[in-house]
Amino acid sequence: MLRAKIRKILVPLDGSKSSFKALDEAIYLARQCNATITGLHVISMYPRKWSDLANPLKTRLFKDADVMMDKAEVISAQKGIVFHKKVIYGDTKSGIIDFVKQHRFDIVVMGARGFGPVKELFLGSVSTAMLHRSKIPVLVVK
Repeated sequence: MLRAKIRKILVPLDGSKSSFKALDEAIYLARQCNATITGLHVISMYPRKWSDLANPLKTRLFKDADVMMDKAEVISAQKGIVFHKKVIYGDTKSGIIDFVKQHRFDIVVMGARGFGPVKELFLGSVSTAMLHRSKIPVLVVK
């Protein structure tokens, strides 16, 4: 049986309890495989066409993302795991998929539900999209 080695783990984080549960599972997996974790936060509320009046909102969204990612970095470091953080803006679903393709991750570990506006019966819309569109394994944590 051929086994793929897990070296790079992506954890999409939105600040929800579910996304931090996924981080905990990713840390466990990273310790078993000697892997690194990249936390990705996609700011989907900032379209590029907004006027300069939106700059305070953009600044606030990026600041909040930095605080959340710093928290994730500290949690990972306390467990001896290297954590890289990345904040981008765009569509959440396609942003995660594109990021996975560009950076060649081995697995995505994500929460079942986040703070998204759409509540689906069992899974959130982003985790459902990842399960259907991802070319690499996706571990969904409840």
